[in-house]
Parts: sequence; C-alpha cells; structure tokens
Amino acid sequence: MKKIISIIVLTIFAAFIFVSCEDESDDTKGTLTLSITDAPIDMSSVNAVYLTINEIHYNKNGQNWMSFEGFEGPQKFNILELTRGESALLGSFEMDAGTYTQLRFILDAPDFGTPNPTNPGCYIEFNDGTEQPLFVPSGHETGWKAVGAFKVPSNGEVSVTADFDARKSVMEQGANDFYILKPTIRLMVDNQAGQIAGGITNIPEGVDIIVYGYDDGTYTQEEAEEPVSDTIARFPNAVTSDISCEEDNYHLAYLAPGTYDLIVTSAIDGEFQEVKGIIENVVVESKKTTNQPIDLSSL
Repeated sequence: MKKIISIIVLTIFAAFIFVSCEDESDDTKGTLTLSITDAPIDMSSVNAVYLTINEIHYNKNGQNWMSFEGFEGPQKFNILELTRGESALLGSFEMDAGTYTQLRFILDAPDFGTPNPTNPGCYIEFNDGTEQPLFVPSGHETGWKAVGAFKVPSNGEVSVTADFDARKSVMEQGANDFYILKPTIRLMVDNQAGQIAGGITNIPEGVDIIVYGYDDGTYTQEEAEEPVSDTIARFPNAVTSDISCEEDNYHLAYLAPGTYDLIVTSAIDGEFQEVKGIIENVVVESKKTTNQPIDLSSL
C-alpha cells in the first residue's frame, strides 16, 4: 500500500514539474509588433525620401545582435508618406520577454564616398523628377540604432513605432551637391503615446509655419542658429516637428506623456526665416490628443 501511494505521489509530482516547466517555457516569449513613421522634411524641393530596410536586429542585456527571422526584407518605404500619425507595419516578431532599449536597422544604401552607385535602395526624389542617392556611413553593415525603452510581456504583445525623422536624417552636403543619410530614430510604445494638434491662424501668404516640439525647458536660442556643420540640422534637439498643411493645421504625433514647449517658426521656400514665438507647458497624456491652437498674431 505504501508503495502504491509513493508511486501516485511521484506521478503527481512529475506531472506538476512537467506542467511548470512547460508554462515557464511558454511565458518567456512575447510578441513585438513594429511599425515605422516619420516627421516631415523641411526641404521644399523634395518630393520623396525612399528607405529600403534589409534587416532589423535586436539584442537583450548587451548580448549579441540577433536578426528578426520573421522580417520579410527588403522593404521599401517613401517615409514622407508616413507623417502626421501615419505609419506602416514592418511585422510582428516573437522574441524573449523582457526590456529592450534599442533596435538596429540595416539599410540598403551606398557607403559614403561610393562613386556613381547604381540602383541604391535609399535615395531622395525631387519635385522635378530627378533623383539623388542617399549615402550612409557604413549603414548597410553596422546599421542604424533606434533608441527607446520598451518591454515585451511574457505571453503578451507590445506595439512599438520607430520614428525615422527625415528632417534630421537627410543632410545636403553644401557645394559637393550630394546627400547623406544620418538616421535619427526613436522608439515609442504605441499605447503610451499621445499627440499635439491644432489649427494655425493668421499665416502670411507664401509663408510656411514649422512647429517644433521640445521637452519642457530644453529649448535654447542657439538651436535656431545656422548649424556650424552641414551634418547637423537646425533645431537639433526637437523631439519631433511638423509643417503647416493646406488646411493650416499641424500634428505632432507619437509623443511620450509629459510637458512640451512648442517653438513656432516661419520658412519661405524651405529657407528658415525666424522664430515667431514659443508656447510653453503643453501637456501630453497617453492615448490622447492635446488640442493646442496657434494664433500667429498673438505670439
């Protein structure tokens, strides 16, 4: 009798261990759904900016970079079509549960200095139909890092959007008449993001209004000065930006919850003119749109 009881106990214990191990194995995985978006470029002569992504890599806790096996590359995007809250799905990927702080995008682009590249996957298209390749420093080898913390839940899913920000990324190289791509990419968890939007009134004829969103208290007057290098954009520390559209409104999307300052500027034919004014202490909440109208006559 004692022997029979012992066998029953051992059988139940073994089954418990098996189920526990099976559950633990299942719970160590989660799903990342990844999309791409952009902030508008402030070059009036540019019609499109094409990026081709060959691979996407990730690592965890400083381990080796791993490739998302489920990513179906290459994928090509005109990122200027993905502005004002629009995005495109890159894919959904199973990965180890845990916290990640960066991803890496491997682009199909010619290295800086490559003479006469043919069929580059990254290029810029102008309003007159001409095209120029976008050169990158080792972009197709080491890739471009996207920074921003997100947590993949055990046996769950997190949706994240990568903002490439073409305004900061596409740099014209002065008298050399070529363009380089220095992607500035931030990662934002979708269900944590909010946005700021509103109408703009009293815009002078022939003038574009560009609104830059800054983390509260981080803007300085030096940001508006002519950059000392042609590899740095004006207003370099802006989180994001937008240009007034035909309906005279603006839309700053994929913002982390917090307080922001809006730097309102003017441009003519893509050339910066002046800072028209600053709107301070604009609060953003998760999954909400903060309505902030801008009246230029009151700035």
